[in-house]
This record gives sequence, structure tokens and C-alpha cells, in this order.
Amino acid sequence: MTNDRADALVLFGITGDLAAKKLLASLYNLTCRGRLPPTVVGVASTEWGVEELRAHVKRAVEAAGVTLDEAIFAKLATSLRYVAGDYRNGETYRQLGDLLGAARLPVCYLAIPPSLFGDVVEGLASIGLNRHARVVLEKPFGRDLASAQQLNRTLDRHFPEEAIFRIDHFLGKEPVQNLMVFRFANSILEPVWNRHYIDSVQITMAESFGVEGRGGFYDEIGTLRDVVQNHLLQIVALLAMEPPVSEAPNALRDERFKVLTAMQPLRPADLVRGQYDGYRSEEGVSADSETETFVALRTEIDSWRWAGVPWYIRAGKRLPATATEALVEFKGPPRLLFADPNCAPHPNHLRFRMKPDDCVTLEMQAKKPGDALLSRPVPLQVVNAEGTSGGREAYERLLDDALSGDARLFARQDGVEAAWRIVQPVLDDHRPVQPYTAGTWGPPNAPQPDGGWHDINEDKR
Repeated sequence: MTNDRADALVLFGITGDLAAKKLLASLYNLTCRGRLPPTVVGVASTEWGVEELRAHVKRAVEAAGVTLDEAIFAKLATSLRYVAGDYRNGETYRQLGDLLGAARLPVCYLAIPPSLFGDVVEGLASIGLNRHARVVLEKPFGRDLASAQQLNRTLDRHFPEEAIFRIDHFLGKEPVQNLMVFRFANSILEPVWNRHYIDSVQITMAESFGVEGRGGFYDEIGTLRDVVQNHLLQIVALLAMEPPVSEAPNALRDERFKVLTAMQPLRPADLVRGQYDGYRSEEGVSADSETETFVALRTEIDSWRWAGVPWYIRAGKRLPATATEALVEFKGPPRLLFADPNCAPHPNHLRFRMKPDDCVTLEMQAKKPGDALLSRPVPLQVVNAEGTSGGREAYERLLDDALSGDARLFARQDGVEAAWRIVQPVLDDHRPVQPYTAGTWGPPNAPQPDGGWHDINEDKR
């Protein structure tokens, strides 16, 4: 069953915001590719009938900018079923079972608040779906280590681990996957991908905007929980992991897990938490909020390959740019030759830019034109102008993978708990947030590499 294609999809929360913005367009695109199961059951508390659901799906697909083909949409509409009910009411699941009929392998996607995960899992088990279904959960997988462990215990009571797909759309993004492929498909990198040649690694996830009307939600989460514990630690794992023995899902996830277990739990002295001026005036935010909108930290990986190499991570809102990138800085040559005495060359570095564009840049040194025998920096770039593979967005790719039982890009229980273990100490014990001015790179005392952070825009030439 693990690698069989699903014959039905159940979407809990089909009338919600996530479904409208991301998932419903993915259903249409999967229909275009002939990849959507013949039965799609939406479940929500909204008192609709199936015709109202079909109209909602059509509006959402059009709002996503998709050029609608009426014949293809008609095929999608025909597959739709709907259950209106309370997630805590057994009757909801009995109706669901009736609509699924003889479905052999349904996938149940929980696009709902995490507080309801347990109720839905119990409900699915009450009609026996745990014996022959897959369940897909949206992050966050808990809000700390204890709640993540409790969630995993609930899931383990009813579903085997191979049937649980913890979705983090970040891993479905083309640039993030390119990072892994670029690393392991090029043998030239392996001899230098270690503490002997790499001086430090810098990872940035910057947003120039604020909480955008989501102050009440964000004030309960903060930057550390929102992107560091999941997205950015996953980037660390992809950059630092050993070559997997195969492309099998568990082989890849085993190596990511090993990286996380080799990282020591963070201490308050390892990071600075910041909050942009004006955050406490945002709607829904507490007047004395200590929630961070910026984090910068320094950590290390205690492995043979990486011992002694500092890893720097920064993420936040109201920063000077919107960009996500990882930059690997190599050690400088033992002796500078052909260097301009007025401008010492920077060591070579390899930059993986994931947002706003998909670009890999290796900065080298070459001769500066002219009579003088001097070097100058030269970027060697690989740019993916499309940014996606065949037009597939992250959610469509991951939904398709879940339907096929391909778990390579999904989080596993041990990896989720290992990531929470890293950040847990600074969730429990942290220093006060430091104010910073919007449009700057956070508090002035934030951790930074020797020589400072690289300019986000320096390789755009």
C-alpha cells in the first residue's frame, strides 16, 4: 500500500483560507494532468451543498490566476462530494464513510487548525479509515516539544508512521529541491564540502513586510516557531547531510534526521530576538508583547564533517528586502596573490538564492582587465527563470506525492521532535526582545559572521 496511488481524496477544511489560496487550484491542475483521484470529498462546518462547493472551488481557481478550461473544470466538479458537519461529531464521519464507499486507499488532508488534528484522527479511526488510508497534516506540528510528542502519540495510536505525511510546503519548492540536487549531483563539491574548506554558512529568510493583518495569530507564534524551527532547520539539514544511500524516502529523511541530532540545543546566549518598532500597535497584538519578529542565531553541528564550522541563521519581518538564501563561504587562500591592495578580495562563496528568484551563484576570482595583474570577483551563475518544474507549485507537487505515497519531501516524526529539541530551551528561557527600526537588519547586537553578513543583492548582476 505504501507506494500505491490513492483512489480518493478527503479534504478537511475545504471552505477555509488555505484551501482557497493553495489547495483548490492544485486540484484543478492535478485534474489537467490526469492525476486527481475520481472521488474528492470536502469536509467543513459550513452549511453548504455540493453545488455551493463547486461554485466556491471555481471562484478559488479563477482567483489563483488559472485560465479555466470549462471541460476540465466540469471533470473536477463531477468528482466533488461534500460533508457539512462538526469535526467532533461521529455523524460527520459516518457520512464521510458513505461517500467514500468502496474506496481502497483514500488520502485525508487536514487543512485545519492543529487543535483539531486529534479530533479528526479519532474520527477517521472510528470508521476504520486508519487501516487503509493516509493522513496529511499541515504544520505547525505542535508549538513545542511536549505538544509535538503528544500529537505524535495520538497519530501513532491509529496510523502507522508510513501512512502519516507531515506537509511543509517549503520542502516542495523548486529552489529548495535544487539545493539538494546541486549538492549531490556534482561530484566537484564533495571534496571541499567539509570543515577543512568551509569557513561558515549563512542562512537568511527576510521579509520586507510586517504581520499583514495577522497580528493576533502571529503574536501567538513568533519567528522562531514560524520559520526557524521548521523551514530554516530543514535548509541546514539539506546543506549538511551526508549523501543518502539511495533516493528512497527514508534514506533521505534518515540523513536529515542525523544532522538535527548532531546539533546542540540552543542557549539564550546563542541568539538575539528582535521586534520591529510599531509591532505592538498592530491589530491583535498585545500592548506589552514579547513575541519576536526577528531572530538571529549562531549554532554548530557536532559531526566529523562540520565540527567547528559556525552556522548563522537570521529571519524576520520589516527587513530591508524579501529574500531567502543560503550562502556557503569557503576559507580564504593561505596567501593572497594578485590582490588589489586597495580592495582585498573576499573568499569564494556559493550562494543558493531561493527567493525572489531561483539562482545558484559561485563567486570566483579572475583577472581584472587591464595591464595590472590583479584579480576581481566574477560570479558564475545558474538561473532557473521559470522557478518551478513544469509550472507545478509546491502544494500541487506535495499533494501529488502524498497521493502516490512518496514521502521524501515530508517530515518524519523523529525529525520533527529533533527540531523542537533544538529550539525548546530558548522557548522556555529567553532574553527580552530587542527593538529594531523597520527597514534595518534587526537589533545591532544580533549575531553575525566574522566580516558581517553578505549583501543579499550583491550577486544580482
